[in-house]
Amino acid sequence: MEITFLGTGVAIPQKNRVQSGMLVRLEEKPLLIDCGSGVLSHFPEAGISHTEVDTVLLSHLHLDHVADLHPLIKANWLRGSTSMKIYGPEGTEEWFLKVLEAYEYLQEEVDVDVIELVPGKEFTPEGFDCEISCAAATHSVTALAYRVTGEDGEFVYSGDTEPSREIMDLAAEADLLIHECSFPPSMKVTNHTTPNSLAGILKEYNNGIGSICLTHFYPEMRGHEREAVNYLQGYFEEEVILAEDLMKLEL
Repeated sequence: MEITFLGTGVAIPQKNRVQSGMLVRLEEKPLLIDCGSGVLSHFPEAGISHTEVDTVLLSHLHLDHVADLHPLIKANWLRGSTSMKIYGPEGTEEWFLKVLEAYEYLQEEVDVDVIELVPGKEFTPEGFDCEISCAAATHSVTALAYRVTGEDGEFVYSGDTEPSREIMDLAAEADLLIHECSFPPSMKVTNHTTPNSLAGILKEYNNGIGSICLTHFYPEMRGHEREAVNYLQGYFEEEVILAEDLMKLEL
């Protein structure tokens, strides 16, 4: 299982970080998780053909996680690939169709199946040899965290969230927890995570997580990345990784 971080940033433009998205290869078949602005433009640099992607998993519907989804569908259509399955939280279908209405020329050209999920749902996407389960995230809109279990390992992606027991329970015994860390330790925030708020809940749990990878950095985190790692290593014995755009991890 190979994970490629296509975007590790947020809605505010930053050098070397586009908005959120990552691609997971499971037995060579790619699963795209979130698709914010700039993610599609990183496909060539990552060595990925966009027409390979026919399955997308959305954590929530904020623009920095979905803005490149319709452009991806159009790009695929222009190259003769018209089918797409989109998994996401409640409200995903209504949002997707409302945006598609603005592009009448696409409506009859593409075959998009939207599957809405609720916390606790377990499923296997069509064509994949893996199991995916989800839990509620703690954010300003309905949001889901996902656990992906494949032949080579398993990881959890938090999406945007405050640290939560639901996500930590989802991550029990996982090889990797990919968790947002939007702001540095000194900031007090809601709906997002800081190193100290994540450390607080890590201290309560001893659930065998193999390693943690931090992502979804606001500009305020610039210059505080190593501080974040050092802070968390005071509470977590395993490796703490800082995600970068186009970085790859193997499980």
